[in-house]
Parts: sequence; C-alpha cells; structure tokens
Amino acid sequence: MSRSFTPVEVPQSILDRFKVLPVATIWNHVWRDADVPLPFMEGVFPYTPGKRLAARARTLRFLPPRPDLMAAMEKGENGPEYRAMARCGPGDVLVADIMGNTRACIFGDVKAMQLKMNRADGIVTDGAIRDLEVMERENYNLIIYARARTPYGSAPWAIPAEENGDIQCGGALVRPGDVLVGDGDGVVVVPSWFAEECVQIVEDHEGVEAYIKEKIAAEGVRPGKYYPPQPAMWEEWRRGR
Repeated sequence: MSRSFTPVEVPQSILDRFKVLPVATIWNHVWRDADVPLPFMEGVFPYTPGKRLAARARTLRFLPPRPDLMAAMEKGENGPEYRAMARCGPGDVLVADIMGNTRACIFGDVKAMQLKMNRADGIVTDGAIRDLEVMERENYNLIIYARARTPYGSAPWAIPAEENGDIQCGGALVRPGDVLVGDGDGVVVVPSWFAEECVQIVEDHEGVEAYIKEKIAAEGVRPGKYYPPQPAMWEEWRRGR
C-alpha cells in the first residue's frame, strides 16, 4: 500500500493506546508493515521498572569534544541540552544519542530538573544514567531507559552538540516526533506517520492472540493447532468480536 511519510504530531489518545501494548508485537509490525528494518534499540534497558513508556521523541545528539566545536556552541541555559529539554512536555521523551558510550552520562539530577518542571515523560539514551536514586527520592516521575549506570558526566567522551534533528539511539533511527514505546523488553521506535495505523494493527493482533489462547485453554490442545493465526482464525475472531 502507498502511504505518506510526512511526519505528524501524534496525539495523546494514540500514545495512551500504545501504553498497554507489548513492544515485541509493535516491533514485529513496524518491521513487517512499515518496512523499517531496525526499529528496536539494542542494549537499551529500563531503569524504572514497572513504568510503561509511550511518548513523542524530542532529540539530542552528543558528539566527541573538540575545541572548534565547543567554541561554536551556545552554552549555559541556551545550550543544546536545555533547548532539547524545553521542547519536552507531557507526552514527550528526551532521546539522547551519546554514541553508545556506557561511561558517559547525558546529565544528572540538576539538569534533569527541567524535565521534571516541564512534566516530561522521561529519558531514553544509548549512554549511561546517574543520580537515579536522587530523581526517584525527589519524585521526578521520569521513565528512564539507558545502557548502563555511571558516576561520570559526559566529558571527556562527549558533549551535547545538536538538538531537534535526526539521531540514532541503540542502532535505531529516531526522528523528532516519532513514538517511542518501552516495556521490560526495551524500546521500539514507531515512525510518527505510521503510529495511528500501527496501534490499530497491534490491537487487532493482540485481540486475536487472546482469543486463540482462550481456545487452547478451553480445548486443552497444543498451541500449534491455532497458532500462528491463519486467515480462517482471523475471520472467526472478527465475527465473534
């Protein structure tokens, strides 16, 4: 089928529907139906267990430090990290490409206060996180995914350099406005232009699988009798629905 690749602003109603759907099923359909080969963030893990993420991406890119780059960058409250966080509000997550460096932290609890004050949903990074206990004790209410924990800052490995552009995180492309969905399995990236279609496909997938599980339990048969669902099973589920 033909579809538009024009980015869209995904509404909270769609994000709320994603929050109850498993990353594994979402990954499957982003790969198969949207033709995105690498939508899953490798090596990015949940550090706030039990909290489900479904939020729009606001991006921040780190680069290796060099004097000419650092001289050209804005600093202080107008630095790239603060401009990126300023874009984050309810329903948004800060996504940071820090080149997969598990020693480098994007920032700690003081800078993260901007996300807390803006009531952003969380932080996702392919680097490390620190000050997690402080943020939990002081009720930052951020959902955090990262590769590791560290006591370090970002320097000397990286500095925040660019915001609101295309980045990679954990090997997955992230464009501003994409939907990041996270559970205990990790984080999957749903292109914004596919989000509404995706959530309906995945809801249907979960619906037919729940129906199959009921049949398997009721009949005491091997799952392979009904799973994976064939067209006849899909039609039976639709009629029952």
